[in-house]
Amino acid sequence: MTYCVGIKLNAGLVFLSDSRTNAGVDNISTFRKMIVYERPGDRFMVLLSAGNLSISKSVREILQVEKLKEPGEKESLTIWNATSMFDAARVLGTAVRHVYDRDAEALKNAGVEFNVSLVFGGQIRGESMRLFHVYSAGNFIEATSETQYFQIGESKYGKPVLDRVITPETPLDEAAKCALVSMDSTMKSNLSVGPPLDLVVYEANTFQTEKIVSIDQGNPYYRMLHSSWGQKLREVFDSLEDPVWDDAHTEVPLKVPDGRSKPLKKITRPDERLI
Repeated sequence: MTYCVGIKLNAGLVFLSDSRTNAGVDNISTFRKMIVYERPGDRFMVLLSAGNLSISKSVREILQVEKLKEPGEKESLTIWNATSMFDAARVLGTAVRHVYDRDAEALKNAGVEFNVSLVFGGQIRGESMRLFHVYSAGNFIEATSETQYFQIGESKYGKPVLDRVITPETPLDEAAKCALVSMDSTMKSNLSVGPPLDLVVYEANTFQTEKIVSIDQGNPYYRMLHSSWGQKLREVFDSLEDPVWDDAHTEVPLKVPDGRSKPLKKITRPDERLI
């Protein structure tokens, strides 16, 4: 399993991925789930992948070396000559379908599902930043002001903090911190997600970045964040009042006298004796 997240903000983009693959408790390996495509001054793109490792690696390889053309189109597109991120996402979708046409039948015969999920985002000169979630069929959706991030892989554990923190106005460093907390929460609850982590932070309209880092468990900032987040959560939890059933002793009783306090039917039956 894996966990990746891409976040689109007014200020830029944040991408984070783990690098653990799990084919059983005794077959755990490390493979990068992130790749950066950069032509300084012209375009900057990041691809995150989850799902079947062989499929995602095939898609990445085709994306880099082959010119792809949809039926009916006159010219072949690549991510390097696409004039918009939408066209670049179409190229990625075509690469996914190319791998499907080539390998899906053989995978099916071997009892393997064609399963790949991708997050693809960046900026090409002449347009704004864009972020896409690409599915196994090669189709995709785009992030909006209402849906500012995409997760792939083991997403459920890291989602709550993203929902509570991320807004369009969130600063890049704060969003990077939030993504790392999201990842830490996921690793805490799921052993199939693990380090090293790859983090990329891109500032809008720069078309390049130096903010790329690989993070292992010895990284001083990550160690601080991991220990502080757990401690602060415990402190906040302890600061909340325990449930109180008698409204005479608190302003926030759990049971309200004039409210619907009996949602369940309680049945009392006499003891039965075996003869």
